[in-house]
Amino acid sequence: MKKVFLIHGWGGYPEEGWFPWLKASLEKEGFEVLVPEMPDTNNPQIDKWIDCLQKIVGSFDQDVYFVGHSIGCQAILRFLEISENEKSGGVIMVAPWIKLFELETAEENKIAARWEKSPIDFEKVKNKAERFFAIFSDNDPCVPLEGNIETFREKLGAEIIIEKNKRHFAGDDGICELPVVLDIIRKL
Repeated sequence: MKKVFLIHGWGGYPEEGWFPWLKASLEKEGFEVLVPEMPDTNNPQIDKWIDCLQKIVGSFDQDVYFVGHSIGCQAILRFLEISENEKSGGVIMVAPWIKLFELETAEENKIAARWEKSPIDFEKVKNKAERFFAIFSDNDPCVPLEGNIETFREKLGAEIIIEKNKRHFAGDDGICELPVVLDIIRKL
């Protein structure tokens, strides 16, 4: 059975925004879908998120796919970096980032800086999935297109998709369905 792990973002939760819709849509098509609640979501820490993924995912192969939102994308990449497993069938990153715009509070900037300054070995990651997709919004208030698009395209060979007016693809942005992700998984 094909399995999909949906990893929410910073401040997110399993029932947020488009996650319930995507989970239900994939389950109707015969996928097993897991949407874990990541630890301390309002103060995400790299080690805790990687540990959580190691416990939840375990071993994986080409029948396993990862979908991440925002910081959840980084958690997936960091998990893959240290994984000893075979290749995943694919990784779909929604609003992924290596660098963010300046955030609202000093605390937010401090949290983001830990993730921004901790390097990812993209060469290791690139060999852990058959394909990578990076989906951005043309009006994301958090994730600048410049720099992030180039990083994911050049370092992972990711196919870049730019959606219009989806902001940060969050539940607060009114995004309750995200057909582009379902379409990609169907094609994988």
